[in-house]
Amino acid sequence: MNDLWVKCLGKIREEVSPQTFDRWFAASLQDSFTDTTLTVRVPDQFSAETIRARYWSILTEVVRQEGGNHVTLHLISPNGSQQRVGVGAPLEPPNPAPALVPPPIKAQKPDFLNPKYTFDTFVVGASNQLAHACSLRVSNEPGSTLNPLFIYGGVGLGKTHLLHAIAHALLENRPYARIYYTSAENFINELISSLQRNHMNEFRSKYRKIDALLVDDIQFLAKKERTQEEFFFTFNALYEAGKQIIITSDQVPRDTPGLEERLRARFVWGMMVDIGIPDFETKVAILQKKAVEQNFYLSVDVAHFVAEKVRSNIRELEGCLIKLIFHASLHGTDIDLPVAEDILKQIIREPSRVTTIENIQRIVCEHYQIRISDLKSKNRSQAFTLPRQIAMFLSRDLTSASTTEIGRRFGGKDHSTVIHSTRKIQNLIDTNASLSATIQRLKERVELSQ
Repeated sequence: MNDLWVKCLGKIREEVSPQTFDRWFAASLQDSFTDTTLTVRVPDQFSAETIRARYWSILTEVVRQEGGNHVTLHLISPNGSQQRVGVGAPLEPPNPAPALVPPPIKAQKPDFLNPKYTFDTFVVGASNQLAHACSLRVSNEPGSTLNPLFIYGGVGLGKTHLLHAIAHALLENRPYARIYYTSAENFINELISSLQRNHMNEFRSKYRKIDALLVDDIQFLAKKERTQEEFFFTFNALYEAGKQIIITSDQVPRDTPGLEERLRARFVWGMMVDIGIPDFETKVAILQKKAVEQNFYLSVDVAHFVAEKVRSNIRELEGCLIKLIFHASLHGTDIDLPVAEDILKQIIREPSRVTTIENIQRIVCEHYQIRISDLKSKNRSQAFTLPRQIAMFLSRDLTSASTTEIGRRFGGKDHSTVIHSTRKIQNLIDTNASLSATIQRLKERVELSQ
């Protein structure tokens, strides 16, 4: 214990990034150590203040592990005790137990985590396999190469489930980790409240002293300039400290209007993965797994019927299953295919049988936030060209209109322009997973629209 700080530095090196360790800890030295006090000397007061503000919880935890609960940590700058920073209290109340080092105690799971959303309850299929694998990697190696992890996909496809599963696994692997899950909407509301009460220091301290930040539906930060600025600095602080950041969105950053360029750039620093629409087999597996969890017998033909009819997302699958379970419980009967068809006829929507080019144009323009007149114009800027080509592609795919008719509906374009556009989009679908997912979601919106 004569050089307790050397042991502590070894642990700290494992908890922070190499850049952070070299910048703030490599030059620190043990000044003195008694039975109850460890005094550490740092190069200057700025270093002492930064360590105290950003990394104090890590230090106190490491000292507790290496020195025991009774040890108090002090930081001093070259001027000695006159520059002492944050004179500490004991890291934890003295433990009367005879053991010198108490066994680690798992942290209580935070209230904001859904106990049902774990990796064990997540059904893996072709549409989400990569997102699942990346989430597992982050759970085992937080703050490594997949930082930030950006998961995008349509509504109800399992993004929130993966966020909670990551948090559960992190707490299992690192019981003392400080995990915080929030939605973008809640982040906005917290910021507004802190500004109104002049509590911004508390707000920043809360978000910048955690080990993993999980943010759901980041697209809602769009056009919120003050909130984006604060999130930008929070992101930088956590990233610099080697802390894990996981973000979800319903679309990729470049397709999110109103999102600042500096945030878009940071979101793609790590790993971006998409969750697509589950295929038929995955939907059947999800239904069967959830039926088993509810101790409900779901016949194969009923599972196939629901999987075939539900086209959009997992939430709608779950809604159908819940209705079947409720009906069976209420009437004390099994659910066969005719009964299932009758029960679900009001909530399963058939795709619209009549798809119009006008409807496709409207939905594509809503997604890309442009005007229909822009879609029909001769403007060749990328902001209009890509949506125009996508709308032409969907018009050929979902309607019986000829290329000549499609060209006419797009401002009098030649039929060869329509053919070129559809071929280009098909090539992009084959090579660009992000765009492929976007077009799939647009196609489903068109099919489900009336």
